[in-house]
Parts: sequence; C-alpha cells; structure tokens
Amino acid sequence: MTDRLRPEAPLGVFDSGLGGLTVVRAIREALPNEDIVYLGDNARVPYGTRSPDTVMKYALTCSRELADRGVKAIVVACNTVSSVALEMLRAELDLPVSGVIVPGARAAAIASGEAPVGVMGTAGTIASGAYTRAVAAQSSRSEVIGQPAPLLVALAEEGWTTGDVPRLVVRRYLSAFFGPDRGVAFPRDAKVGCVVLGCTHFPLFRELIEQELLDLGGRGIPVVDSAVQTAIDVEAFLEARRLKNPHPSGKLDVLVTDMPKSFAEVASRFLGDAITSVHQVDLKSSG
Repeated sequence: MTDRLRPEAPLGVFDSGLGGLTVVRAIREALPNEDIVYLGDNARVPYGTRSPDTVMKYALTCSRELADRGVKAIVVACNTVSSVALEMLRAELDLPVSGVIVPGARAAAIASGEAPVGVMGTAGTIASGAYTRAVAAQSSRSEVIGQPAPLLVALAEEGWTTGDVPRLVVRRYLSAFFGPDRGVAFPRDAKVGCVVLGCTHFPLFRELIEQELLDLGGRGIPVVDSAVQTAIDVEAFLEARRLKNPHPSGKLDVLVTDMPKSFAEVASRFLGDAITSVHQVDLKSSG
C-alpha cells in the first residue's frame, strides 16, 4: 500500500458514460462521508462494441486520470470493463480496484438458490459470458440465463422510465425468464430464481421490473441490483483496509471527456440528485 492511500482521500469511480452514476448513488447512500471523483468517458461511449484490447486501453487511461487525482481506490462502474480489464488494472495500478460483476454474481448465487440466475444486460455484457463465469465461481450448481436488453439503455437516457413504453419493453425482455404464456390471469412458470440488473442503467427501472416479474409469475422474484452490491463490497474493502473516511464530507466531483453541459442535464436522473458542475478533461494516452 502506498503512503497516499489515506482515509481522507477520495474514491475514484469511472464508466463509459452516465450509467456509473447509479453506482455512485449507491456508494453515497452506503458511505455518506466519502468524497468521490467520477469520470464518465462519454467521448468514447459505448465500450460494449469495442474489442477487449481497446476496452483495456480505455480503462487504463481512465484509471490513470483518477490515480493522478490522488484517489485511494478505484471502482469500475462499467460491466464491460469489469468483464475484461480488472486484473490488468490491478497489475498496473498500486491501488485497490473493484468492479460491478462479482458483487452482483455473489448476491445472485445466494438469492437464486438452486434455480438458474437471470441476467439482464447489454448485448456485449451478455455475449461476454462474464456473469456466467462469475456466478459459476460462486456456485457450480447455478446456471445463468442471459437476456440482452439494449432498448432500456436508450430509454433510461431519454428519461422514459415510467409509463406504457418502458413497461412493454421490460415485459418483453423479462418474458425470456418465464415459460409459455397461459392466458390472462394465469401466472407463467419462472425459469429463474432471481434477476440481476447487469447494466448500470437498469436500476432506474427497478420498481417497474419488480412489478412486471410479479405480474408475469404471480409471485415476487428477487431483483439483484449490482450497483447496491458493489457499494456493499466497497464499504467492506475500505473497512478491511482501514480506509473509511472518518470525517463527514461527501463531496462529488464529476469529470467527463466530452459535452459537460448536456451530461449534467441528464446525469441527475442517474444520481438521484442535482449535479451543480461538470468539468471536461482530456485523457492522456495509455502508451
């Protein structure tokens, strides 16, 4: 551990854009004393369509920007980066690094019991098999059923999180986790024991997803929010390393790589709070 890892130093959090602010929101609720520096690399969004080598290069430039700002740990609030780059970042940086996939998979393996785990995510995250591997590492008995849900990303960024349009989209995606339709008022058989929100945009639809799961299956099915589970993990590793900030603070600095004004206008929906200022930064090459 380097000398700069002081409890009073901020946490660094990054994502390719807006979604990681749901992780920031969960961390602030769990750890209200912590200062946070958030970096949204929106000039290069989306990461999910890039090659693993490119994602690792982007992740390293974001992490080094945060490290240069004196953070005490880095939280990768991006499922794509978490699936391919965590070990590389841990090797390159003299800092604790946490991602969003393993915490969600751990909670899902417990919540699902003997039943398969359902995962909603972007097409890239589902295709990567990252949740399948992470759940298998927690429980060799647990199967994963993945469902890409790309329209929810666009709806979240447009602010369409309630009403008939998102409800119908959510129901269409969730139908993959159930058996055949047996008609009105007849619940469908659930194929999964829980559903993981495997994209940082999806917590905005949590209540809607819970309601549609209830309507489709006639009973409540646990929903695992990876953002919340990540915050629990962050609190645990700060506690274990004696790095929790003992002083009330809670300052949030938001950095982006493009279009700070438009980012600020949309970001408050993800954070659940107003963002007063957003600063643009130019990332250095990772070499």
